[in-house]
Amino acid sequence: MKQRTITAIIALLVFVPIIIIGGLPFTIFVYLLATIGIVELMRMRHPDKNFFPYVLSALLTWVILLPNELLADIEWLTKYELISIFIFVLLAYTVLVKNEFTFDQVGFVVLAAFYVGLGFFYLLQTRDGENALRNILFAFCIIWATDTGAYLFGRKLGKHKLWPTISPKKTVEGALGGIFVAVVVAVIFHLIAPFEQSWLTLIIVTMIASAFGQIGDLVESAFKRVYHVKDSGNILPGHGGILDRFDSMLFVFPLLHFIHFF
Repeated sequence: MKQRTITAIIALLVFVPIIIIGGLPFTIFVYLLATIGIVELMRMRHPDKNFFPYVLSALLTWVILLPNELLADIEWLTKYELISIFIFVLLAYTVLVKNEFTFDQVGFVVLAAFYVGLGFFYLLQTRDGENALRNILFAFCIIWATDTGAYLFGRKLGKHKLWPTISPKKTVEGALGGIFVAVVVAVIFHLIAPFEQSWLTLIIVTMIASAFGQIGDLVESAFKRVYHVKDSGNILPGHGGILDRFDSMLFVFPLLHFIHFF
């Protein structure tokens, strides 16, 4: 617990100022986090000597992170055409290595890049949008409140397992407690830094975001179960890897943009 606390404090001391500064430092930092995340996921799937797929998966993740308007002035190339080129290169690579790298692995690389890339892409989009700091803080408060509520309610009241084959310690009571605490935090947040939306909209969005955050957590747990690893990495002592800490965020930020809350 002491190690987890120290790591969390150091991480906040690094992360919060970079969010406040924004601009290029924040973009570089997000690219770094996303790169570590995709490498962690790739290593879970096939920790082999084949380095080329790692490079392509990182490059594809970087392309997904690119702002949509960056290539707007280039008539002959769009962001989605660039993504398609990477997919074609990966497919061609399966032939060049005589199926030592298979079609299934291509599918994994592409889906992994979108899984990691989209979450961090919408984190960047949030920082570049209106009310950026308020919106980022709100999303992370919902995620942290959900985690805290799920832990406390699960520990005190948890009796019914939520999904034992995926995450044996999570309970239905904990999941509902996480949503409840997230709503309480959202109400307090709205009183301090009001949103344009109504109270009812705020509460409904918070409940959905809290549930999606927990799904993101379960998705990461499912990966670790399938690939027989305890943590996605060890870069954060006491916490595991980047994906272990940002798994909920990868679902919450895209959701809040898809429903146009941000």
